[in-house]
Amino acid sequence: MTDIETLKSWLRESKHTVFLGGAGVSTASGIPDFRSAHGLYMQKKSGISYEEMLSIDYYRAHTEEFYDFLRNVMLYPDAKPNPAHYALSQLERDGLLEVVITQNIDGLHQLAGSKNVIELHGNENRYICQKCGKVYDMRHVMDCGGVPLCSCGGRLKPDVVLYGETLNERDLSHAVQYALDADLMIVGGTSLVVYPVAGLVQYLRKDARLVILNRDPTPYDSRAQLIFREDLADVLSACL
Repeated sequence: MTDIETLKSWLRESKHTVFLGGAGVSTASGIPDFRSAHGLYMQKKSGISYEEMLSIDYYRAHTEEFYDFLRNVMLYPDAKPNPAHYALSQLERDGLLEVVITQNIDGLHQLAGSKNVIELHGNENRYICQKCGKVYDMRHVMDCGGVPLCSCGGRLKPDVVLYGETLNERDLSHAVQYALDADLMIVGGTSLVVYPVAGLVQYLRKDARLVILNRDPTPYDSRAQLIFREDLADVLSACL
């Protein structure tokens, strides 16, 4: 039996399958990854690392520069779901996948049709007024210059987890519960080095199966029963 056939068999045997995904799920949609050798976090602008520019401190102290960076580097308003997103959506419709837990902020899982999605790092299509709480979308931010403001005059902040901020406790708690209940976790497109998200693997029961779909090695490879280095969209599509 091939590894793909084994994975297909496990998907059909599993009662609680969880997909934990990262930036590699969206690279085929034209959104760069972050932590590979050529990822966004390896780059700098004016001597400042991209990671620092995505921090809550930088947002507060240099809001206009923060939004200039966001518009020119981080936002991809025309990105569309790729075959990996559609495969995961189909697995959910087929009753073979319970939830998608993602580190991505692009909202492409929902655009592809996935219903049960936990966005641990937020969503780049939501911007919240820090004064009145009104919510705006990405198009509003892209269309205006400088610091985007609410109609009340308040400053907008992206509804994403910036460096220096903590994850939404309710979302993280739900993700932990799904990991505890899982008998199969498929990890795709993530280096599993960013905590607390990477730590979700540690909540798996000893008898739960772990499958890793990632181009590069991860710290949890020794825990996995199956590892795929092939394109994750090809692997997921082959499971349909």
